[in-house]
Amino acid sequence: MELYYMIGVTERKKSQTLLDICKELNMPMVLTNLARGTATSEHLSLHNLGRSEKAVVSTVTDAAGVRRLMRQAKLKLYIDIPGNGIMMAIPLKSVAGGRTLAYLTGGKALEGGKPDMDFEYELIVVILNEGYSELVMDAARAAGARGGTVLHAKGTGAAVSEKFLGVSLAQEKDMVYIVASSKQKAEIMRSVSQNAGTGTKAGAICFTLPISEVAGLRQFDEE
Repeated sequence: MELYYMIGVTERKKSQTLLDICKELNMPMVLTNLARGTATSEHLSLHNLGRSEKAVVSTVTDAAGVRRLMRQAKLKLYIDIPGNGIMMAIPLKSVAGGRTLAYLTGGKALEGGKPDMDFEYELIVVILNEGYSELVMDAARAAGARGGTVLHAKGTGAAVSEKFLGVSLAQEKDMVYIVASSKQKAEIMRSVSQNAGTGTKAGAICFTLPISEVAGLRQFDEE
């Protein structure tokens, strides 16, 4: 079985095109989250720009679906050209039962073995207290990160305790997605933990997910 969780990040006004692509390819489940970019305040002020409004579109598909979705995103959204967004495929290890599998695949029989586990890139997921995303990104950039995407979330931790190891469990949260090379990810996570971790107001925790395939990092690759 070879299934992938696909994540696409693009400008909010272009997200409908990505949703249309998913519909044309008969993706059974498609989710959309509103987000924002992480350009520094100084950069935005210098160029008289507002904060970049983003949308995160996600779905689950097989290896063939990954190839089709990547191809259409490149053709219609120019996703492989820097500045037009990013697409990534994260391999799924397991799903909860036959009915879930049938729902995620639209009832298709899956072929092929396990996904390739040699990952050049990883998705760093940072969960932090709301309002401290710039602190997290400053720490990440100091270690070589090129940028990130911020999503808003709400903590729903155990009601018996407001905090665990100094991290608030139930309050407004931000999530930051950062794509990094496997070689850089450890240093980025270390910088975030040291400068915006559980002992700070940001209270950030972070972990990584493997990326099997990615589009939108051409400039990163060339450099």
